[in-house]
Amino acid sequence: MSLSPHLLPALAPLPVLVPLLGAAATLIFGRRPRIQRAVTLVVLTAVVVITGMLLYLADRDGTAAVQVGGWDTPIGITLVVDRLAAGMLLISAIVLLAVSVYGAGQNIRDGDERQPTSIYRPTYLVLTAGVSAAFLAGDLFNLFVGFEMLLAASFVLLTVGATAERIRAGVAYVMVSMLSSLIFLTGIGLVYATTGTLNLAQIAVRLGAAPEGVRTAVYAVLLVAFGIKAAVFPLYNWLPDSYPTAPAPVTAVFAGLLTKVGVYAIIRTHTLLFPDGAFDNILLICGLLTMVIGILGAIAQHDIRRLLSFTLVSHIGYMIFGVGLATAAGLAGAVFYVAHHILVQTTLFLVVGLIERQAGSTSLRRLGGLAAASPVLGVLFLVPALNLGGIPPFSGFIGKVALLQAGAADGGVLAWVLVGGAVLTSLLTLYVVARVWAKAFWRPRSEAPEGHLAAAKPPTLIEDSTDVLYDERTDPGRIPPLMLLSTVALAAVGLGLTVLAGPILGIADRAAADLNDPAVYVGAVLGEPEAFR
Repeated sequence: MSLSPHLLPALAPLPVLVPLLGAAATLIFGRRPRIQRAVTLVVLTAVVVITGMLLYLADRDGTAAVQVGGWDTPIGITLVVDRLAAGMLLISAIVLLAVSVYGAGQNIRDGDERQPTSIYRPTYLVLTAGVSAAFLAGDLFNLFVGFEMLLAASFVLLTVGATAERIRAGVAYVMVSMLSSLIFLTGIGLVYATTGTLNLAQIAVRLGAAPEGVRTAVYAVLLVAFGIKAAVFPLYNWLPDSYPTAPAPVTAVFAGLLTKVGVYAIIRTHTLLFPDGAFDNILLICGLLTMVIGILGAIAQHDIRRLLSFTLVSHIGYMIFGVGLATAAGLAGAVFYVAHHILVQTTLFLVVGLIERQAGSTSLRRLGGLAAASPVLGVLFLVPALNLGGIPPFSGFIGKVALLQAGAADGGVLAWVLVGGAVLTSLLTLYVVARVWAKAFWRPRSEAPEGHLAAAKPPTLIEDSTDVLYDERTDPGRIPPLMLLSTVALAAVGLGLTVLAGPILGIADRAAADLNDPAVYVGAVLGEPEAFR
């Protein structure tokens, strides 16, 4: 007999509950940084194990719903575990654990009484709970709650250290996030007025009876709200000005995860609530513009953090491309590409944090000679950079080929335009990372226009360093072992995505098949799949 019916009710709430309990424990041990650090790492390791079990069960037995507290739909809180949600949970947990180890290494090296770690770690665990809640939510209200949990935590993490630059970025981020939340709440109100429920499965059943104009209006409102969170063109301008100002661990988590929660919400609502394809062409056009304009923005940057922030925006376009195709092949490519991009983008931002420690800057106007100064750092940058650019046989190449094949199979004019845009974006991405390699790693630092300048001290949670002559730094920025090992481990997981591309693409294909058949989701939640058909 399958153990899934017994395991799932116990396991499904844990990715949310365990981090919240961990956050409470870290607050209790706020004056004991070693205990606080240990609790955080234990909690995140447990979340990785739990989410791995959820993915195994979801892939083996299919979609399952858990009614929290035994209250049936729509009165109680419904958690839904399918292949997409479980896969996103596992990838997110791995990234959150790796970045936490990275941050622990930084604190061991730089920690002093002024470092706000007593607030940083509880907030980080609340962010973890919010991400998990968003992926598991079976209704729009609890999806909103998950968003607000991770956004409230991100406000704190973005402004930790309270420098003027971080406060300015935090204010802009708060304003944009509040606007997105207000639009989302408006959409929730419209959905409830139209269907009388907020449960996603019930909405999927009832929304078909609504007038076409009402459905279009509801979808447009939700798409704008999620488009802001995912940084889709033309709603992306807030991202490059917000993410680069935060500490390296925070920037890495934001870049890897937060926009993907928005992409997940777009995938879920598009396939479950609005499968009629009314906005497919709009999504394809937005995907194309996101790809091209994002990478053109990256070309114009001289700071590696801002450059990578623009590539982050650009590669969101690949995911929207797959969603807009609205085919099983397109969705499978998008799901695989989301997993690839979370790992690679996070790894690159961690590497940038190591570069800043080693060289005292992330500006291409100051960097040079890193390949000779630190060959390990050169390899750590080159592998995920080539992966991001889509060089075979890396997972970036596999994901892009899957999307290009899906676009070619569609055969439409707009789909072929997207195929051309995706190829162009990939080539420009290679140009961007090659430019970083040539300037930061290959050329001598003496040839950099401002190569004689560097930050006096390595960056910490509190960024209070001033510029000095490069040769006069009192702290040469030695890289702590935990920071290096966590970055290596995450890069290795990214390579594992390449080695295990076949089985992972198999999971993505099965997830896409489920997404293309909303009756699977409806049947798991309501027990009445035929009601949807």
